[in-house]
Amino acid sequence: MLKLGVLVSGGGTNLQAILDAVESGRITNAEVSLVISNNAGAYALERAHMHEIPAVCISPKSYESRDEFHKALLSELQNHQIDLVVLAGFLVAVPPMIVGAYPNRIINIHPSLIPSFCGTGFYGLRVHEGVLDRGVKVTGATVHFVDAGTDTGPIILQKAVEVQEGDTPEILQRRVMEQAEWKILPEAIDLIANGKVMVENGKVRISR
Repeated sequence: MLKLGVLVSGGGTNLQAILDAVESGRITNAEVSLVISNNAGAYALERAHMHEIPAVCISPKSYESRDEFHKALLSELQNHQIDLVVLAGFLVAVPPMIVGAYPNRIINIHPSLIPSFCGTGFYGLRVHEGVLDRGVKVTGATVHFVDAGTDTGPIILQKAVEVQEGDTPEILQRRVMEQAEWKILPEAIDLIANGKVMVENGKVRISR
């Protein structure tokens, strides 16, 4: 059974999608064993409590240095023997210390079709604002492994979403979540949990 540690900063809609997928059997051989947020007021922590999942707030503000914060984060993951770290709207950069401890065992969901509208500064609504400002016709979401860069790790799954006339960033954000994020993040976890994802030469190979 793959132990998942889900890191989230806000409401936890992607966390809920994972929990629903586990309960419905769309994710097999995996369970959410820990939820961590950098935000004490994150509703994601309440979602975890309702499912009787250990949940903790680890905030940079509680530590004298960023390094101490990173050590606390890594320690919590290791104490719960987490196998796969899932970044589900976690708005804190994951340091090399943790990336090195979990090589190809950290995944992230990004609300665009990487390599478009990704990298430093592209997060949350800013991604969708960028999409609309550029006038692209198709956007989507990407699940990828996390490496030392920003949104540069090997891509696992992508799903396209149509941009519609009259979209606002908020409307587009919701459509991308519903049509892409909530579908491919659970799918990627299920593939990994069942040994169907391999990384070769910096690219992901999936055996179905």
